[in-house]
Amino acid sequence: QVQLVESGGGLVQAGDSLRLSCVTSGRTFSAYAMGWFRQAPGKEREFVAVINWNGATINYVRSVKGRFTISRDNAKNTAYLQMSSLKPEDTAVYYCAMYQWAAVTSKPLYWGQGTQVTVSS
Repeated sequence: QVQLVESGGGLVQAGDSLRLSCVTSGRTFSAYAMGWFRQAPGKEREFVAVINWNGATINYVRSVKGRFTISRDNAKNTAYLQMSSLKPEDTAVYYCAMYQWAAVTSKPLYWGQGTQVTVSS
């Protein structure tokens, strides 16, 4: 059974930083791309960032480029999302996802339960 557990969310002020973690089990973590998505109230879930199996390929949505950093530690089966210079519009539930394959061009297959990030102005 594949499990993804996010943590690290919380209530912060604009300009603050947070680091989200996603610990996985049940699948060989190092063989798959990992991604972060978010869903704000009343909006559809949107892509935030993705990293391939070895960290060599990374993509971000334009709105977070230069502020967010995705990374992974294959020895710890954990993906991270370091968020800096947070804005109120970053407020959302953040989900991590394990992709079908190693490449970022594959699709998310497994999802975590989400962690709430709230940024006050």
